[in-house]
Amino acid sequence: MNSFEEEAYQKGYRVIAGIDEAGRGPLAGPVVAAAVILPRGYCNPEITDSKKLSAKKRERLYEVIKKEALAVGVGVMEPHRIDQVNILQATLLAMAEAVEDLSSPPDYLLVDGLHRVPLDIPQKTVVKGDALSVSIASASIIAKVSRDQIMEIYHRQFPQYNFLKNKGYGTREHREAILSHGLCKIHRRSFKTTPPKPPCLQTADLFD
Repeated sequence: MNSFEEEAYQKGYRVIAGIDEAGRGPLAGPVVAAAVILPRGYCNPEITDSKKLSAKKRERLYEVIKKEALAVGVGVMEPHRIDQVNILQATLLAMAEAVEDLSSPPDYLLVDGLHRVPLDIPQKTVVKGDALSVSIASASIIAKVSRDQIMEIYHRQFPQYNFLKNKGYGTREHREAILSHGLCKIHRRSFKTTPPKPPCLQTADLFD
């Protein structure tokens, strides 16, 4: 899990940050990115892609990473910004913000996915990096738990959508709540938030 990090060290880089995000797909809430710098040679066999971990284990590893990492940064792009620039660009901006939030500036980035972070820092993109790089996997855990914490706060403001359970994703319960209550301020207007009407309820049919 640290071969990408070691490859960068061999090239002469000394401060390597793993970058990942959480929340690209939900109908509501922010997209959150994290950047994590670990000590050279860091190994924790429990750290992997956050999606493969239970919520309880993610939360425990979140605390471990916060304690053992050399630096942790978080970036957040709220729904209105997602609607302005699109989800991909908002994700990359959140990643850049997470890097800039680090207490130690990195000289190399390992980025989950296909797209480079819009910063003038040498970097490598790694498809499925959260399962291949301990730094990226650590960032995926920090991003996911940080976002879940934000959605728990929003749940207290908007309990009718049950963000505590669905975290803003488009579950059936969430979509039905949107039909009943409309959109709240954290819903992404650029996303399709309601299911299509069945054929018998299409507008044209109402006037036949």
